[in-house]
Amino acid sequence: MIEVVRSGPLATVQDLGRAGYAHLGVPFSGAADRASLCLANRLVGNAEDVAGLELTFGGAALRFASAAWIAVTGAPLSVRPGTMNAPCHVPAGAVVEFGTPSSAVRTYLAVRGGIDVPPVLGSRSTDVLSGLGPAPLSAGDRLPVGRATGLITVDVAPGLEPEEEPVLRIAAGPRDDWFETLAPLTRAAYEVTAQSNRVGVRLDGPALVRRRQGELPSEGMVTGSVQVPPNGLPIVFLADHPTTGGYPVAAVLVAEDIPRAAQLRPGQRARFRFVGGS
Repeated sequence: MIEVVRSGPLATVQDLGRAGYAHLGVPFSGAADRASLCLANRLVGNAEDVAGLELTFGGAALRFASAAWIAVTGAPLSVRPGTMNAPCHVPAGAVVEFGTPSSAVRTYLAVRGGIDVPPVLGSRSTDVLSGLGPAPLSAGDRLPVGRATGLITVDVAPGLEPEEEPVLRIAAGPRDDWFETLAPLTRAAYEVTAQSNRVGVRLDGPALVRRRQGELPSEGMVTGSVQVPPNGLPIVFLADHPTTGGYPVAAVLVAEDIPRAAQLRPGQRARFRFVGGS
């Protein structure tokens, strides 16, 4: 078992998501930065879809009742005892403490054997929008660890490379025809607002001007959608986004750039770049 001594601002259990239920209104959820969780799992010999912990702005402390192997990836922070992006042995009874990230937002902890909380609809992920899965962690919570099956074969791996002003690749559509032009998306940098969370990254900057009035009937939404509400300011949907929405989607992020968007922190600036001939 792992005991939560301190949870930090937001600590949740996450795997690779709750697939196949969008038609029932159930968000996909899962790790916001899937690449970092997959790396952490590989470092301790787990399958990539095994559940770990997602720490938002760090600050957690965890007591390990039994000896364990862990790996910490994603937003860089201090780990005592241990280090980032490498398998680390934790002795029985030790408390592992996490500092505050120097950049980015989300840090991932994988434990050899995985976090073995009961699955809900096929996933152990916490969904902050729908409330499915385990509740966000708080002090005193105890997390079971599963049986280890894989072997640790990697000593260290390249981790997240912090970006001061990332350029996120997007493809136009499916509702780009609702706007006079998409040129404002690439005209200047956008600033990430404090209202951003696991549902989406809210941006402040050049507004898009509509050429159509009214709203769409609700239609399906995908992770990485750049949805534009009436104020013209884009929202990039992340893991816990609603499955449907009535605001037009001007563009969609390239899948490989979704983890980068998930690591944007309030006050940081980011730019968009069209791909695919737009």
